[in-house]
Amino acid sequence: MILNKKYNVIVVGSGIGGLLCAALLARKGMKVCVVEKNKQLGGNLQTFARDKQLFDTGVHYIGGLEKGQNLYQIFKYVGLMEELKLERMDECFDKILIGNDPTVYCQSQGYDAFVNTLAASFPQERDNIIAYCNKVKEVCASFPLYNLRLRGEEAHEYKGNNESAQEVIASFTTNKKLQAVLAGNNILYAGDGNTTPFHMHALIANSYIESSWKCVGGGSQIAKILGRIIRNHGGDILRNSEVTAMVEEAGVITHIELENGDCLYGDYFISNIHPAVTLKITRSRLIREVYKKRITELSGGISSFSLHMVLKEGTVPYEKCNYYYHKEGELWNINNYMLPNWPLGYGLYFAEDKNRKGYAATVSVLTPMRYEEVSPWVHTYNRVGKEGFRGANYEAFKKQKATALMNLVGDRFPHIVQNIKSYYTSTPLTNRDYIGDPTGSMYGILKDYHDPLKTMISPRTKIPNLFLTGQNINLHGILGTSLSATLTCIMLLKDSSIIDNIRNA
Repeated sequence: MILNKKYNVIVVGSGIGGLLCAALLARKGMKVCVVEKNKQLGGNLQTFARDKQLFDTGVHYIGGLEKGQNLYQIFKYVGLMEELKLERMDECFDKILIGNDPTVYCQSQGYDAFVNTLAASFPQERDNIIAYCNKVKEVCASFPLYNLRLRGEEAHEYKGNNESAQEVIASFTTNKKLQAVLAGNNILYAGDGNTTPFHMHALIANSYIESSWKCVGGGSQIAKILGRIIRNHGGDILRNSEVTAMVEEAGVITHIELENGDCLYGDYFISNIHPAVTLKITRSRLIREVYKKRITELSGGISSFSLHMVLKEGTVPYEKCNYYYHKEGELWNINNYMLPNWPLGYGLYFAEDKNRKGYAATVSVLTPMRYEEVSPWVHTYNRVGKEGFRGANYEAFKKQKATALMNLVGDRFPHIVQNIKSYYTSTPLTNRDYIGDPTGSMYGILKDYHDPLKTMISPRTKIPNLFLTGQNINLHGILGTSLSATLTCIMLLKDSSIIDNIRNA
């Protein structure tokens, strides 16, 4: 019955970018259909259950959700805030650990608290910390969309996109430890001293400093609520439906083809999957080879290895904060490890036991891992609905990596490692198979301050009714992808009033 319909808009991929596009356009009265290859909606919002415990795969906390802040306004306009179950994190939302230094350094919510907390640890550096904060605010103010406004798209207006994050931070203080604390959670954007632009650091840091929140019951609720919103506005959602081709005829995409041979027809198409994969399945001579070459040759950011631990009941206190650890001097090098010294750092995230308040049910730990490490198994594939076994050597590889990461975590958190009931792991192959990024990148295409224009991808394509959205457009993460989805909808509708409606929601 669904396949006989023609839609106003077909969205390929149900990451938050695709779901938000569908929800925003459905609110405008358009008949939409979301097509997702996985059983579960949500892309990096997906969760999974083990031992009756729920784990987030990618969304451990969210910034910018205080009333009036940018993500709050987007979520409120689309109808998410009414249903979203949130918990505000502690004032000290991110705790930074450095090597063998026993001090726990805090990044706090609110700029006054952020400055005061760090100045307590670095009393001679107060003025430098304030100057750093002013630079972050200045950069954020230069990005109109980040402030829910539109202006010209000239890249030179954007501050910090051609400056090194490492060098800009170092320009405010010669104190190496303070530098390491200011960028201590740089795993949030796969921070790399050789490439990372300061604007990425600034936009993400500002979001969490403004306000930090956890989704109670997992980030997948965002996808579930958006799915209901789409259906309530007359939209359709197809799951377990992989798109194999987007077909252009007479200058426009007319339909998509699904793995089972079915076709879906529409007026407009939005791809929420990786741009290189989009081009690979798009049958059209309108996409020039030079553009394909440019997009397909863009480097993906580093991938990750995750350790998901189920804890013995009532043994580990729950903390409404995250921890970020890096070996001293290695903050900007954790992606460039040598195999014997892996891992060089990690992010650690708690989830509360719903039956034993005050205690953690699970802890997840994430650390960078290069795709090349899983090269012996790149020919394998394994996800729900398309299960496959990668072999005993792969299981041994995961066990070895889990042990190494567990040992490093145990140095600072022995009470966690000593109370593990069971654990589960994921690798770059897991990311690749579920998210569809060719190399399992955590945050999509690698941004490089040396050539910021190279990685700027417009939501528009040479095919007038084909648009792009997702973490590879503008900025990654919940906020960045939400802003990208808004921009995609503005361009599709040729209507800038949507941003005004969001800002004034």
